[in-house]
Amino acid sequence: MFTSVLMIEKALTSVDVEFVTTLHGDEGAVFHVLLQPRGDQADRLLRAIDDVAMGELEDAAREGDVPEGTEAEAPARQALEVSLAALRAAGSRAEGKLVEDHPLEALKALVEDVGADEVIVLTDPHYVEEFFHRDWASRARHKVGVPVLKLFSHSKA
Repeated sequence: MFTSVLMIEKALTSVDVEFVTTLHGDEGAVFHVLLQPRGDQADRLLRAIDDVAMGELEDAAREGDVPEGTEAEAPARQALEVSLAALRAAGSRAEGKLVEDHPLEALKALVEDVGADEVIVLTDPHYVEEFFHRDWASRARHKVGVPVLKLFSHSKA
C-alpha cells in the first residue's frame, strides 16, 4: 500500500478522486491531504494573470470576489472534508488538515512523519508560477526527498 501526501487547493471532483485512487492499480493508497486556504492579494494577482493568459477574462475580473485569508478558512475546511469523504467513499483511507503557514515546511514534516512514498500535487495550472518554478510541485521537489507528481485537477477553481 502506498502512502501518499496529496496537496490540493480546492475540493476534489469525482474525476480527481478516481484519478488519484487508481494511480497505483490495485495496490491502493493511504492519503494524507493538505489544503491551504486561498492566500493574499499577491496570490490574487498571479491567479488573475493566469486567467488572462488562458483567455478567461471574466474569471480574472471576478478574482476580487473570492474569499481570501481568514475569510477563506471556512470554505477551505469544507473543501477538505468533502475531499476526505470522497476518498473514503472510493475505498481509500484518508485524513487531512488545513495548512495555515509555510505549506512546504508542513509538507516536508508530514512526509517525514508518515513515511510517505510520494507527494501528489493536484492543482489548476498556474502558468506564471510554473514558468519561474515557484509552484508547489517545483519547490517541493527540492525539499521532501520523495518523488513529487504534479497533476492538473479536472475542474476550475
